[in-house]
Amino acid sequence: MNNIFIGLGVAGNFAGHLEQAGEAADFLQVKTAEAVQPKAIFPFYVPGDNLGEYQFLSTYPLSHSEIRFPNDADNLQIEPEIALICDIHYSHGKVTALLPTHFAAYNDCSIRRPNARKICEKKNWGEKSKGISANWLPLDHFNNGGVLDDFHIACFHKRHGVMNEYGIDSPAVGYSYFHQKLLDWIIERMNNQPDEGPMNNIAALLEATNYPKQAIISIGATRYTDFGEHNFLQMGDTSIVAVYNAKRYTHSQIAEMAEKEQFERDISALVQKVI
Repeated sequence: MNNIFIGLGVAGNFAGHLEQAGEAADFLQVKTAEAVQPKAIFPFYVPGDNLGEYQFLSTYPLSHSEIRFPNDADNLQIEPEIALICDIHYSHGKVTALLPTHFAAYNDCSIRRPNARKICEKKNWGEKSKGISANWLPLDHFNNGGVLDDFHIACFHKRHGVMNEYGIDSPAVGYSYFHQKLLDWIIERMNNQPDEGPMNNIAALLEATNYPKQAIISIGATRYTDFGEHNFLQMGDTSIVAVYNAKRYTHSQIAEMAEKEQFERDISALVQKVI
């Protein structure tokens, strides 16, 4: 994929994550139709030169191998997710379809900024502020019974050679919204999400970037272990997110691979050093 894609994330698609990440208060005014409905989508990468106060989103933030520690913030956390690589279809300036073609392990690395007006202000602080695995796995389809239904998300943290579980090993089907229900909701938000509270008007950003044909969409972070909730990244740490077929591998096998930082080819793994 070239850089002419938009990067979007889904906030609040795994029960309990926003509370653990200290972000639930950001969404108190956001009304949802269902209790489990995600809260919003947010931009993390928008290629373009006319983004006004959001011009910082035009800096390409993804890395396969490193996280650059931000100068002006602490409390940096791994956010283990699945990213969908999608084709976008439009008609008369409106998104009509999202067609996922691949999926990958993703780290929606975030700064805790209690005074941030918009979610996006916590998400892109420059180059190497997020992560996506270089190993994109093909999707047969994104419906019930597809290949992705068998996958889990695992997350580990290493410091001085000591490895800990950072995220709770979670099945992909554990997302609150998944399959076509998730895609339909994202499409509706891309077309209609207002610029209010923590949210951005995505339709205006799509127009400003001349309607990109592809998107990388991170579909929500899993819950943290107790360790992950209370330990933040430091220089020299290693962040590991692995998206693996749980019918093929056990969690303990994945942990062994994480310890060695060597994974099988049918696992989408993301190993990032904090620099």
